[in-house]
Amino acid sequence: MNAKICPSVINGILIAPTSKSSMQRACAAALLHNGETIINNPGKSNDDLAALDIIQKLGAVISVSDNEKLVISAHGINPVSGEINCGESGLSIRMFTPIAALSHQPITINGTGSLLKRPMDFFDDIFPQLDIEVVSNMGMLPIKIKGPLQPKDITIDGSLSSQFLTGLLFAFAKAATQPVTITVNNLKSKPYIDLTLQVMKHFGYAVENNNYESFTIKPSNPLTDKPITYTVEGDWSGGAFLLVAGAIAGKITLKGLDPFSTQADKAVLEAIIASGATISIEEKQIEIAPPSTGVSALKPFHFNATDCPDLFPPLVALAAYCNGTTVIEGVSRLAHKESNRGLTLQEEFAKMGVEIVLQDDLMMVKGGSGLKGAVVHSRHDHRIAMACAVAALQATGETVVEEAEAINKSYPDFYRHLQLLNAGVSLTD
Repeated sequence: MNAKICPSVINGILIAPTSKSSMQRACAAALLHNGETIINNPGKSNDDLAALDIIQKLGAVISVSDNEKLVISAHGINPVSGEINCGESGLSIRMFTPIAALSHQPITINGTGSLLKRPMDFFDDIFPQLDIEVVSNMGMLPIKIKGPLQPKDITIDGSLSSQFLTGLLFAFAKAATQPVTITVNNLKSKPYIDLTLQVMKHFGYAVENNNYESFTIKPSNPLTDKPITYTVEGDWSGGAFLLVAGAIAGKITLKGLDPFSTQADKAVLEAIIASGATISIEEKQIEIAPPSTGVSALKPFHFNATDCPDLFPPLVALAAYCNGTTVIEGVSRLAHKESNRGLTLQEEFAKMGVEIVLQDDLMMVKGGSGLKGAVVHSRHDHRIAMACAVAALQATGETVVEEAEAINKSYPDFYRHLQLLNAGVSLTD
């Protein structure tokens, strides 16, 4: 599928998409809960659907009462299949693999697309310490495991992704019979661990956060046999693209984003404010527009995205319209995403006339000289597709995003939502 975006002035009111970070963690907690969980505002992205499939393969039963609610029943990890497939979800593979290892049954962990190329040797290093048998494909998928996991005091490397820690926290909390501590060196993306701990607390688990240097999991009596209701948050990761669209292409009102959320990508507000866009933040809605003197008045900014690397694509779209050179830190976090996002952003935005320089851990975006419509490619990366589409809203001429369906991974309604904001977006096979 191709998406054609014409230069547009957007306006309107929109509700932010559902957070897959929140949704997938809720699925994990529901699987571990001994009883019934009601999930309100469930997500429907490909990553969300992968998480739902995984928990069913691990023994959960799901019923849909309506489009706004899921009911999940579970009674421990009781695999009904010898294999789980995580699709292209990095969070699912890293979170559910330790959870699956709570079972004594042998299980093969697999995935598709870019996930097959992502390094997973973390499990090769850590699992033997937890009495888990593990065989990987030279540190990549497929991975064959056999538990059950035995929680022990361990030290792990948190520099590649906090998602490995998230999986261990869930698994340890379920299995711990005495206090056990996970020590973490060089933990990245700490706000995502805040979200994990928030979900775990909601489900009755007790974890002590020792300044993000170690985490002590205490034996707990999670709420058993009592239905738990969890409402999935609005998504700051997807919402960031809409906020940037408003900053460069017209006044919009975005609802459904919690300004007090623990989601890392809430930090997009800092960059937008620094750029000089017009913004009003309230508890239930955010109003955003270009500067009163026009989009050409946007200012370059300096932003550290080490703990929120998913913000690189929308921030590049914003920086392309800022009058000067924007500096974004944290490029090293981009190598093992759906694409090598540093290089991909550089190459695709060059087609639209934007120069991006990569230097060590820095990305420098030279903006303010205008963008031209072009034929660009999603590179099978949902965030690249959305970044190019947003940037195209004020380009000169039409832009075509090839293989635009990549957005289904996280935000399947993205193009429809742009259309609701009166953007000139059309889709073709």
